[in-house]
Amino acid sequence: MTAGLALRAAAVVFVAALFQAAIFSSFSIYAGTPDVLLVTVISLGLLRGSVPGAVLGFAGGLVVDLLTLETLGLTSLVLTLVGFWAGRYAETTARGRLMPLFLAVGVMTVLAGFFAFALHYMLGDSVVVRHALFTTLWPAVLLNLIVAVPVHALVRTLVGKRTTFQPAGQVELVA
Repeated sequence: MTAGLALRAAAVVFVAALFQAAIFSSFSIYAGTPDVLLVTVISLGLLRGSVPGAVLGFAGGLVVDLLTLETLGLTSLVLTLVGFWAGRYAETTARGRLMPLFLAVGVMTVLAGFFAFALHYMLGDSVVVRHALFTTLWPAVLLNLIVAVPVHALVRTLVGKRTTFQPAGQVELVA
């Protein structure tokens, strides 16, 4: 990834984090909120790969944590893993798939919800399981799937087309 593309991707993540913290976090449709930053990180992971997806997910999560004054690093850790796994999905499995975006957004939203719940639990925060994993998660999945296409199209326009990933070479065992 060139320096110009890296700066554009960082700017896209920064703006998505600002929009998430300032605007989209106040929306509540059937107790769920759309997570535009999560969808942006997934799109960047699908377009650029696992390492840029993880780095940009960390940066976006850090911006959200600083803006919302939540536990520093919690959103960063969740979005780092989301960006990494979206990139790995693009590098390995998503090549021949018809709709990798919808599958990645749906699965990653559910995994991010469960992982964030587990982190809150390990930190000793009081989180109601029913509210965190059932009441708010499933509307959030639906809302993220709705915003996935426009966000992905915007990210693809701003950052560029998908990088072609080279297949892994043969592994040779030397004894």
